[in-house]
Amino acid sequence: MGKILPSLLTQPIIFFHPPLRGTMDIKEYFARISYQGSYDKLDLATLTDIFEHHIHAVPFENLSIHCGESIELDLEATYNKIVRKKRGGWCMENNYLLSWVLKTLGYDITFLGSKVYVPEYDEYAEEIDHLLLKVVLDGKSYIVDAGFGMAYQLWQPMELISGTDQPQIPGVFRFVEESGVWYLEKVKRKQWIPNQSVSTSHNVDREVCRRVYLFTLEPRDIEEFRACNAHLQTAPDSLFVTKSICSLQTTDGIRALVGWKLTEIKYNYKDNMDLVEIRMLANEEIEKTLKEKFNIILDKELVPINKSRLSLF
Repeated sequence: MGKILPSLLTQPIIFFHPPLRGTMDIKEYFARISYQGSYDKLDLATLTDIFEHHIHAVPFENLSIHCGESIELDLEATYNKIVRKKRGGWCMENNYLLSWVLKTLGYDITFLGSKVYVPEYDEYAEEIDHLLLKVVLDGKSYIVDAGFGMAYQLWQPMELISGTDQPQIPGVFRFVEESGVWYLEKVKRKQWIPNQSVSTSHNVDREVCRRVYLFTLEPRDIEEFRACNAHLQTAPDSLFVTKSICSLQTTDGIRALVGWKLTEIKYNYKDNMDLVEIRMLANEEIEKTLKEKFNIILDKELVPINKSRLSLF
């Protein structure tokens, strides 16, 4: 509250203290993701329910980079961005925020680092470029990753067991462990694309097993991701610098805006095929599409970009 100091002026001079940053509130987060379930039990059902609400409410996006803003590796900044401004974020925002939520509830959380697979080069990243969570429940370990986005986003926590198919709505996921290194794979369905001439996706005509990322179980500290967070939003060849990305999981699939290309997928639409609909947007359609399709209103103007040849599907 401001203090009024004596003055010879007819109007008092009022000095205001800078406002304090708002505290983080678990109930405010639950309202953001429209979660109304219980959270008094530390069990897999509750974990799964919270996780599913998060991925369906919070987009995977890097739009800040293309609005002239920086992405901070700071928990309060991430909370304000996702919860209060109703924005999305990338892995180091989504999973950092989710780790706070789960720790607040009492879950046993460990940060892990992974290297993402790049199909165009048929290799994994040289350095760790993705943050994920390991949760231990009743003696079993689960991978919880709310920050991969696009068509490779998990819809449920995955039990950390090797060689076992774990079917989910997006497709069949599995882990394969070799000499202490864990590999995540997804079996993609065939895709039906009515306007296929617009598509630049890989292997859209057949079912294919796609590698997603590799990781070890070495515990990580959030500070270890600070250099990665800076590099991915500044390096000229970074996927996140060369593409503006916003994706959101829907009730039956995913929608994604990459540059000017809007892709909407309905999983298992018919005969074990995913329906893929693609449309190119005009510049004047971008703002409306972000608001109506992703519930995002930006503070600054977005400059769409899609220069990289790397595929996100």
